[in-house]
This record gives sequence, structure tokens and C-alpha cells, in this order.
Amino acid sequence: MAEGSQLWRNRDFSVFWASQTLSVAGDSFALIAVPLLVLHVTGSVAQMGLLTGLASAASVAAGVFAGVLVDRLDRRRLLIWCDVARMVLYGIVPVAWAFGPKVWLLYVVLPASEAIGMVFQVAYVTAVRGLVDADRITEANGRLGATAAAAGVGGPLLAGVVAGWFGPTAAIAINAASFGVSALGILLIRLRRQPAPSLKEARGPWHELLAGARFLWRQPVLRALTVLLSFFIFLTLGLTDVLIYHLKHDLGQSDGAVGVVLAVAALGTVAGSLLVGPVRRRLGFGASWIGAIAVAGLAVMGLGVSTGVPVAAATAAAYLACVSVAGICSMSLRQQVTPDHLLGRVTSAFWTIHFSLGPAGAAVLTWGAQRHGVAVVCLLAGAACLLISVAAFFTPIRQQNPELSGATG
Repeated sequence: MAEGSQLWRNRDFSVFWASQTLSVAGDSFALIAVPLLVLHVTGSVAQMGLLTGLASAASVAAGVFAGVLVDRLDRRRLLIWCDVARMVLYGIVPVAWAFGPKVWLLYVVLPASEAIGMVFQVAYVTAVRGLVDADRITEANGRLGATAAAAGVGGPLLAGVVAGWFGPTAAIAINAASFGVSALGILLIRLRRQPAPSLKEARGPWHELLAGARFLWRQPVLRALTVLLSFFIFLTLGLTDVLIYHLKHDLGQSDGAVGVVLAVAALGTVAGSLLVGPVRRRLGFGASWIGAIAVAGLAVMGLGVSTGVPVAAATAAAYLACVSVAGICSMSLRQQVTPDHLLGRVTSAFWTIHFSLGPAGAAVLTWGAQRHGVAVVCLLAGAACLLISVAAFFTPIRQQNPELSGATG
């Protein structure tokens, strides 16, 4: 009880928490609006997958340098400028679309926004470390994830309504505005200063870029997590596109129904974020992470054989709950064991490696869904996720408390 009340009394964390929750609600508008915009103009899920793949590739490329920027620049200012830049980029889309569809513009805006978003996300992780004490990181991440997902429940519902009544570009305009809200919230907080790097650590650009990767490689648990999660993202990055395609093409649902399904699915993220703290305390890191990946694989398989909206929504919710548990466990462990002056570079290196297979995976998954059907690709992807969970049993990931036992070192 005391632990929770202390976070409530942390003014900077509370402001950051509120602004990021509103920002995520805005993000859910683009999550639906961009694929719908492409689908309305082209009618092709493969085009959706290509755009997702290119955006992810831009994110991976930005991740190479994001950690150095985050560890060397003022993190608060960097967060603000990232939000302002994305507000401008997304704001261009509805203005340009007013003069006619311009799909090519999405191939400029989305990759640029995702690249900037990678820098923001790396800085975001370090900001949590700069707002709360180390022993409250998992709880803070869980609260951020839970309320952001809760906002994501209403976001897709509203996005579906807005897209249905006013068109997908109106939903994208709301997403642009949400970045302004996020920037304002960050402007009102203060972050703890990270220690200045020593002269020994600053030995040139290549050393800077590789410092995070070296740290990951030298930590057995983090090394195994990085490898296995890279395969996981290959199998799952395109699932949102596949789900939307399944609802529109296979089940003949409206844009509003798509919003409802994604809103229901977001409840899974809320549940996972709320459960991750007690689940990890009770089961330990290894069982929590491995179990979450295994159940996620079963959920993906269930999505493939779903023949109605309720089942599709339920399996998507189960999948997102498990992804939330596994993701928060992984992120919290990195925040707990990484020195603050390296945290940006370690986070950047992890996400760069983690997402490196994602673009190809999104393209393969969506191409497979269009060519061979949603059922086939979901069954194969789900089975592969189960194999990842089995493989994790034979790695240091199975440790109960790697942050305490020295298993990370």
C-alpha cells in the first residue's frame, strides 16, 4: 500500500503518466486510420504490410544512433522535440489529403515518424528511470502500460467512429494533436540528472554506438532475451494488419467494428499491465516471461481459426495481455541492471536488434495472409512462438530473479 501511495505522491511521474496516457490514446487513432487509408485507396493488405515494413525499417535504422543521442543530450528536451516533430509530420497528412488521396505521402510520413518515435521511445525508457527509484520501476512501467492501454480501449472506439463519419484523415489529425499534449506534459516535469560519462567511456563514435550492444552481449539473460525476442517480432509485427484484413476481408466488418475489436483487444494490454507486478513477484521472471510467450503463441493460433468477431476480439486480447507481461518484464529487467549513463545505448541496441527482423516479418506475414489466407499464417506463426518459449527453457531466461542472483552478469 505504501509503495503505491508513494508513486501517487510523485508529482513529476504523475504528470508524465497522464500526458503519455493521452498521447497513447491519440496513437490508437493512427493505428487504425493509416491501414484503413491504405486499404480504402488500394484495397491491398500487401500494401499495408509494405508500409508497416518500411516504417519498421526506418525505426531500426534510427535505433542505431538513438541511444547515443539519448545518453549525450538533455533527455527532457529531446522528448519534447520528438513530439513536436511528429505532430508536424502527422499534421501534414490531413492537410494534403484534402486535395486528393496521396498514398505516396504515407510512405514519407510514416517512416520518418517511426524513426523519430524510436528516439522518443529510447528516451522514454530512460525517463522512467529518472522519475522513480529502481525498486519501483516494474510498478511504474505497469501503471504506465495499464493506463495507456485503458486509453487505448476508448481510442480505437473513437477512431472507428471518427474514421467512419469523417474519414481516416480526421483520425490522423487527432493523433497529431496528441503529440502536442505529450510535449506539453513533458515540458512540465523534471528528470533526475544522469552521471556525466567518464573520459574512459567516450572513445569515439563507433565505441559509442557499440557500447549498448556489448553490454547486452555480456549479460547472459539480456543476450538470450534479445535473440529470442528478435524472432518473436519477426512472427508478430504484422499481426495488427492481418487482424484488420481478417475483419474487413474475411468477416466483412465495417470500420467501426474494426475499432470495437481493437478496443476490446486493448483490454488485454490493460490486464497484462496490471497483472505483471504480482505475477512476476509470485512466479519469478523466467516463468512469467516464458509462460507469456507460450500463451501468446496459442492466442495467435486461435486468431487464425476464428470465424466470428467475438472470438477474434478475445484471442487478440489474450495475445496483447501476454505481450504486455513479457514486454514489461523484459524492459524492467534492462532498466534495473543497466547503469544510467548506458541505459539509452542499451535500450537503443536492444530495440535495433529486436526490430531488425520485423520489417521482413511484416511483409511475409501480410503477403502470406493475402496469398494463402489468415488461418495458415496465424497457425504457423503461433506454433513458432510456442517453439520460442520452449527454447527459452534452455537459456538463463529461466532464472527466477536474475536482477538479484547475478545471472545477468
